[in-house]
Amino acid sequence: MNIHEYQAKEILGSYDISVPRGRMTLTADQVERSAKMMGGRCVVKAQIYAGGRGKAGGVQLVHHPEQAHEVAKELFGKRMVTPQTGPEGLKVRRILVEEPVEIAREFYLSVTLDRNSSRFCVIASAEGGVDIEEVAAKSPEKIQVLTIDPFTGLRPYQARRVALGLGLKGDLAEDCVQLILNLYRCALEKDCSLVEINPLVVTKAGWLLALDAKINFDDNAIFRHWEYHDLMDYSQMDPLEISAGKFDLAYIKLEGNIGCMVNGAGLAMATLDVLKEKGGDPANFLDVGGGATREKVSEAFKIILQDRDVRGVFVNIFGGIMRCDVIAQGIIEAASEVHCTLPIVVRMDGSQVEEGKRLLLESGLNVKTADDLGGGAETIMAMLAGNL
Repeated sequence: MNIHEYQAKEILGSYDISVPRGRMTLTADQVERSAKMMGGRCVVKAQIYAGGRGKAGGVQLVHHPEQAHEVAKELFGKRMVTPQTGPEGLKVRRILVEEPVEIAREFYLSVTLDRNSSRFCVIASAEGGVDIEEVAAKSPEKIQVLTIDPFTGLRPYQARRVALGLGLKGDLAEDCVQLILNLYRCALEKDCSLVEINPLVVTKAGWLLALDAKINFDDNAIFRHWEYHDLMDYSQMDPLEISAGKFDLAYIKLEGNIGCMVNGAGLAMATLDVLKEKGGDPANFLDVGGGATREKVSEAFKIILQDRDVRGVFVNIFGGIMRCDVIAQGIIEAASEVHCTLPIVVRMDGSQVEEGKRLLLESGLNVKTADDLGGGAETIMAMLAGNL
């Protein structure tokens, strides 16, 4: 789960991590008033769920309130395209107005999950303010990685080693030690998958400041934090992904034209891979889970059909816990409700598979069944090409 920069900074501030003074705004007039409160000179920052805003013109230093108003008018409603948004971009609906900061040095600092060790790790670099992926590719020796033992947690001497590795000394190093410890505490208590400060700066006045911040929450832990639902900006999310979330469906929109419905994340990934191998282009990742009901399958199928890019549907189900006849009933119910005429291929195996195939073939839908994954992928490709 993503949140905006201004929200991330509010959370960091609650953990005694210093951030610039700022105000979130929803209109150009609010931006102008906020700029006046900060003396006219300020930084106008578009708020979207993606990085790379600066290079896309979403972060601008302005020198007087009238200029802030003009910049805000250009940004509000604009679809901002960055390497993390895809070509469609994300619409700017909120702007953060911040006081400008005189920077002496910049660093990168984050606490994130290391998937290989299943532990939190601290990542730090003296090369702040740039894409950390670029630094890792070109100068990996400039990145410190500290894996944290979950039993002992992050200890002050480990945080001090990181601070000294950044070239900090004296009181500034000790301030950084406390900041790192607070950052780790935030990641633990808030169930974060990422807490990132880029850049962490030393100001010319000698203060450590989180100039930019990014926080991602672990979706699997949201049930422990009901307040997180109030932090979501649904305008930054795909409407189909929002609908899928209401029915506890794992759905991710992709760029292809073959809708996919699968039970099991591993099987879903294999399905996408095989489709690509056969020359197909998946329109989505959709995992209905191992024990989905007919109603859940029906809703999943309707979500696929709401995607205007979809030209055909490939269903790949292994009926272990889930019965194939239940899957068939859900598909028939959804397709009939929306009057679907698209080609559909269903590859099923497991419990009640013959009954499921019979229901599909007698449904009157434009549907064919397959016995294996490769054959199913080839069938949907042939149907889309008009060869079946």
